[in-house]
Amino acid sequence: MAKVEQVIPATPAQVWAALADGWTYSDWVVGTVHIRDVDEAWPAPGSRLFHKAGPWPFSLHDGSRVIESEPERRLVLRVGIWPIGEATVAMTLTPHGTDATHITFVEEPVAGPFKWVHTKLNDLVLHQRNRESLRRLADVASRQKAAAEKTTS
Repeated sequence: MAKVEQVIPATPAQVWAALADGWTYSDWVVGTVHIRDVDEAWPAPGSRLFHKAGPWPFSLHDGSRVIESEPERRLVLRVGIWPIGEATVAMTLTPHGTDATHITFVEEPVAGPFKWVHTKLNDLVLHQRNRESLRRLADVASRQKAAAEKTTS
């Protein structure tokens, strides 16, 4: 299991807006290079987004499905990267002061070779990847926050 945490300088509503826009996932999820489609209901439970991961010509086409969704609080995904396997990713948002969010990001392999060869090295790699993903998510949320403030002023 790889767990990372970060404080993002945006409110839970602003961070949630970034998470709720499935088309931005390739902007912040390390390894996802293209979003092919997003269900209209995203991020409602059962909805899916379809992505391409990895460099060409070795790209893998797969998808992610929402397992649990509590707006501005929690999003749990079942992420596919077959033939490598599947993982569960849980993101929990907690207010941090008046204008920031503490986010906890936990990824756990649950199926396929990814789970079978689960090692401390894999956890370290996932930890570093997910730390970078949170940095990128902070950038996306900050960018969306700035755009929203620009349109209201």
